Amino acid sequence: MLHHETGVDCGRGLRQIAGMKASRKHQPVALGAYIVADPKVCHGKPTFKGTRVMVFQVLEQVASGTPWERIVWSWRGKVPMVAITEAVKLASRLFQEGEVFQAHAGHRREHLRDRGLAAA
Repeated sequence: MLHHETGVDCGRGLRQIAGMKASRKHQPVALGAYIVADPKVCHGKPTFKGTRVMVFQVLEQVASGTPWERIVWSWRGKVPMVAITEAVKLASRLFQEGEVFQAHAGHRREHLRDRGLAAA
């Protein structure tokens, strides 16, 4: 799916970050206009471009109900509201695509089936 403002393929970026540990290439991966995963910054965790602010930190603030204006203020303007919007949309895509959770869910079903506990 292309980012509506920049045309960056966010889905491609998600797939790239998933395989980044296996890759010996230490290239930053643009996940959107404001989010990047760079192996040289914060151990490759997604951060907001030009910062060491990790996306999960901001998403935790959003999840706890912190007003977005307060989030922007708490990071001294380094994370603008449009970047927060992009982070929320990117997180939402992880659940929409379902690829992240399919392997684990299948493993759990097999485990339950082996124990005779899976639904018929």
